[in-house]
Amino acid sequence: MPTLNETHNPQLTSWLTSANSGRSDFPIQNLPFACFRKHGSADELRGGVAIGDQIVDLKALSQAGLLSGLAQAGVEAAAESSLNNFMSLGNETWSAVRAALSALLKAGASEEEAVRACLLPQADAEYGMPCQVGDYTDFYSSVYHASSVGALFRPDNPLLPNYKWVPIAYHGRASSIGVSGQSFPRPQGQLKAPDASVPSLGLSKRLDYELEMGIFIGSGNALGTTIGIDQAEDHVFGLCLFNDWSARDIQAWEYQPLGPFLAKNFASTISPWIVTVEALAPFRGSFSHPAEDPQPLPYLSSEQNSSEGSFDINLACLLQTEGMREAGQDATPLSQSSFTHSYWTVAQMVTHHTVNGCNLNPGDLLGTGTQSGPNHEEAGSLLELSRGGKEAITLPNGEKRTFLEDGDTVVMHGYCSREGAVRIGFGEAVGTVLPART
Repeated sequence: MPTLNETHNPQLTSWLTSANSGRSDFPIQNLPFACFRKHGSADELRGGVAIGDQIVDLKALSQAGLLSGLAQAGVEAAAESSLNNFMSLGNETWSAVRAALSALLKAGASEEEAVRACLLPQADAEYGMPCQVGDYTDFYSSVYHASSVGALFRPDNPLLPNYKWVPIAYHGRASSIGVSGQSFPRPQGQLKAPDASVPSLGLSKRLDYELEMGIFIGSGNALGTTIGIDQAEDHVFGLCLFNDWSARDIQAWEYQPLGPFLAKNFASTISPWIVTVEALAPFRGSFSHPAEDPQPLPYLSSEQNSSEGSFDINLACLLQTEGMREAGQDATPLSQSSFTHSYWTVAQMVTHHTVNGCNLNPGDLLGTGTQSGPNHEEAGSLLELSRGGKEAITLPNGEKRTFLEDGDTVVMHGYCSREGAVRIGFGEAVGTVLPART
C-alpha cells in the first residue's frame, strides 16, 4: 500500500503555473497517465502524464537524457502505444517514475527548459484507450444502488441475502469499452412489456448511465494463485472514471438467472487519465460495515483494510441535451455522490476476484458498480433519479428526462479534496447517445 512521501507535499509547486491554480485536476501532486497523440495527426499513440493544462510526452522525455536507472526504464515502457507493459512492472517502477517526474516538474528544477520541450497542450491532444483491456469485470459495490434498483426489479426481495457477504460481480465485454468522447448508437434487443404475452425485438427506450469508478490492474497473478487482502493494492495501477451505459428495458427481461448481457455490452466509457494509487494516498479513510451487518469473512478483512481501505473521491454526473448544445448551454448537474459509499473496498474486490485462483493481467479493468449514496439526490443513475421512470426530471431549459434520448451527452467528473492536501482530479468521462443505426 503506497504511503505519503515528498511527491504528496502540499507545499510542492510546479514551474508550470497552470498546475498551481488550485482548480486544476492535474497539480504536481497528481501526475496521472494516459495515451495520446496530437489532435488530427496520424502519429502513433504514446504515453503521457498530465500536469496543469499540458501533457508530458513520455516518448520525448525518454529520449531527452534526463533520467537513468529504474525511472528511465519505466518511462521507456510508459512511452509505448499502450500502458500494459508499464503497468506490469509493479510498484517500485511506478513510484520511481512518479518521483522522477515530480523532481523534473517542481518549481526551481534545473531541467525546466529541457522538459518544456517535451510538453503538448492538452487542448491540442486526442486520446486513445490507455491500455489494451483483456478482461473486464463489473462489481455491484454500492448497497444503496443495489437496494434501490432491487426494489424496482424485485419489490418483494430487493437485496438478495448474499449481497452483504460477497462482492457481487459479473464478467463484462472489454471490446466495447471506449475512451472519453465515445459515441454509440442506441442499442436494440429483446424487450417484454409487463402487459405483453411474448417479447419482441426493439430499440431500448430506457437507456441509462451508471456513475462508476474503474480500477486498472497493474501486475497480475498466475493462474491458480490468490492475492491476499494486504497485497491487493500492490496489484492495482490506478483508478479512472467509468460510465457503464445500461439499457434498462433489455436488462429487466434478460438478467435472470445469469445477470446482465446485451443490456450492458454495447458501450462503456472511461476517462482518459488513470490516477495512480500512490497519488490517492492523502485521501484514504477508514472502512467498516455497519455493526448490525455481517462482517467480512477473514480473507476479506485486515487491520490495514479497516484503517485505510477507503478512498474519498467526490463524483458528479452532468447532462447536456442536443437542444442545450445547439443553444450554447453547458451541461447541467444531475447528481453528486462519493466513492466512500462503496460497500466493498478496492482491495476486497481484487482479493475476492482471485480467491478461486482466477488470474488477473496487466490492463484488466474492474468496474465498481454504480456509486449511489444514501440520499435520492446522490443516485448514480437515471433509473434511480426518475424512480424507475415514474418521475421525470426537469432540466433548467424546460426539457424533461426519465431516460436518455438521442443526442444526449453525459459528462462525469471526479476529484479528491481534503484539508492539508492538494486537490487532485480525474478529468472527465464524456459520452454521447446517437440515433439507432437503420
